[in-house]
Amino acid sequence: MSTNQIGLNTKQSNQLAKELNILLANYQMFYQNLRGFHWNIQGPSFFELHLKFEELYNDSILKVDEIAERVLTLGETPYHTFSTYLEHSSIKEAANVSDGQTSVSTTLANFKTLLEMERKILDLSGEAGDEGTNSQMSDYISQQEKTVWMLSADLGKK
Repeated sequence: MSTNQIGLNTKQSNQLAKELNILLANYQMFYQNLRGFHWNIQGPSFFELHLKFEELYNDSILKVDEIAERVLTLGETPYHTFSTYLEHSSIKEAANVSDGQTSVSTTLANFKTLLEMERKILDLSGEAGDEGTNSQMSDYISQQEKTVWMLSADLGKK
């Protein structure tokens, strides 16, 4: 069994890096959607949502960097072009959205996509004994589940 520079099985690390790159592409699209919502939000929830989207995109851009650095730590190259992000992202562009309910609903759907990917990576990292990736995904999941609950409450959903 060959191992990489941090002592993990090379084949498993390569698979994790591939999944992390897909997550990275999705985070880039998520980030850009949040920026658009922040810039274009209108209506009675403007002040609240304008600030919330700023908080979320600031957090997302930090996660983009953390995910890319984890891909590098595993010995692979992170995706870094928008054409690649578009090709590999399940999250699609949300153009010209200014309505609060639509922006929050879209954000919730995007969080669901991210959480599903993070849980898949969590399972793979557990199987590989990759505590670094496992801890990262676990932290993201617990934080995002709370955010999903709060955004759902804003829409009056359970």
